[in-house]
Amino acid sequence: MRKTMTALALAMATATPAMAELVVPNLSYRTGPFAAGGIPYADGFNDYFTLLNERDGGIGGEKVATPECETAYNTEKGVECYEATKGSGALVYNPLSTGITYQLIPKVTADNIPLYTPGYGRTSAANGKVFSNVFNYPANYWDAASVAIKYLLDENGGDLEGKKIALVYHNSAYGKEPIPTLSALAAKHGFELVEIPVDSPGQEQKSQWLQIRRDKPDYVLMWGWGVMNAVAIQEAANIRFPMENFIGVWWSGSENDVLPAGDGANGYKSLAMHGTGMDYPVYADLKQYVYDAGKSSGAGDQVGSVLYSRGMYAALVISEAIRKAQELSGHAAINAAELRDGFEALEITEARMAELGLPNFGQPFASSCEDHGGPGAAMIQQWDASAKTWSLITGFIAPDDEVLTPLVMGDSAAFAAENNIAERCN
Repeated sequence: MRKTMTALALAMATATPAMAELVVPNLSYRTGPFAAGGIPYADGFNDYFTLLNERDGGIGGEKVATPECETAYNTEKGVECYEATKGSGALVYNPLSTGITYQLIPKVTADNIPLYTPGYGRTSAANGKVFSNVFNYPANYWDAASVAIKYLLDENGGDLEGKKIALVYHNSAYGKEPIPTLSALAAKHGFELVEIPVDSPGQEQKSQWLQIRRDKPDYVLMWGWGVMNAVAIQEAANIRFPMENFIGVWWSGSENDVLPAGDGANGYKSLAMHGTGMDYPVYADLKQYVYDAGKSSGAGDQVGSVLYSRGMYAALVISEAIRKAQELSGHAAINAAELRDGFEALEITEARMAELGLPNFGQPFASSCEDHGGPGAAMIQQWDASAKTWSLITGFIAPDDEVLTPLVMGDSAAFAAENNIAERCN
C-alpha cells in the first residue's frame, strides 16, 4: 500500500505543473473490463477543460489541470488515488464509480471537498440536509428506475398490472441501487419484479438469459456497465428477446454496448440524461482549439460518443460550479471548501447551456442547501443498427416523486442516524 501511495503521489507531482492552477483530478480507468466506459468519459472530461484552457485561458483567468489517476474501476485503487491527490489542492472528485463513491463520502465530508456523481453513486445523497459535500444532479439511479417505469406505463396505456419485468443487474452496490425503487413501484403498479444478478465483470451470462427465456418477462431492464452490457445485448439477441422491450439505464446505452451485437442490437433502448451526437455548436470550438490543435485526450477516437458527451457534461457542470464559487468568494484561485459552496448555489438554465454551445442538451436545474439532486428527468433513446446511431424517442420524462421522495428521505435519515450526522439547512 505504501509503495502504491508513493507512486501515485509521484505521478501526481509529475502531472501537475508548479504554477498555480485549479486542480480537478480525473479518477479514470482506461484498463480492465470497464475500460470501454471509462475511456470515452475520461476523454470528454479532459477535452472540455482543455477547451476552456486553450480558448478562454481557463476559468476566471485560472488554468485547470486534470491529472489522471488510474483506478481500473477498483474501489481500493480509487480510494488510494483520492488519498494520493487530495493534498495537491484538489478541488473536486468525480470517480465514475458507485463503489468508490460510497467509500469517499465520509472522506470528502471530513476533508470538506465536494464529490460530484452525476447519474451514479449513492442516490440519497440528493438530500443536502444530510450529505453536505455530495452532489448528484441532474438525475440519479432512482430517478432512472422511475422514468423507465413511467415510460412503460405510457407504452401500456397507464397499466402494468400483471406484467413481469426483469432487472438484469451488475451484482454490486451500483447494480443494486434501483431495487428499492423498482420494488416500491411494483407494489404501486401491480407488476412482478424479477431480480437477476450478474457477477462482475459480466462476461458470462448464459444462465441468466436462459432464465429470461424460460420466465418470459414482458420487459427487461438492465443496470450494467462495461463488458457486461455488450454481453447482455448479444445474449438477448441470441434468444430473440424483442429488443424494443429491453431498456438499459444510461450507463448501459453507449455505442460500445451495442456495436458488438451488430444488427442483433437494433431497436434496443436506454435511458438518456442528455442529448446525443455532435450537432452542437461547442464541437466547432472543440475542433478548432482541441482536435485540430493535436490536444485531444487519449486516442481522440471517442469524440461525439454518448459517454464522451457525458464526460464533457460533467466537466461543464464542474466548470460552472467553479465560476459560481469564484463569484461568491470574490477571487479566482478558489479552494475546495469554496467550490463546495459553488456547487450548492449552482443554477444552470437552458439559456446558459445555449451560451456554452449545448442548447437543448441537458435539463435545467438549480441546487440548494436541501436539494443536491436536481429534477431527475430523463429521456429514452433507441439504437438504429443500420445507421449506427442513437435517436431520442421521447422528451424529458419526470420521475415519480411521490414514490421517490420518501425513499430518499428514509435512506438519508438512516445514514444520518448511523453516522451521528445532524441535519443542516434549518
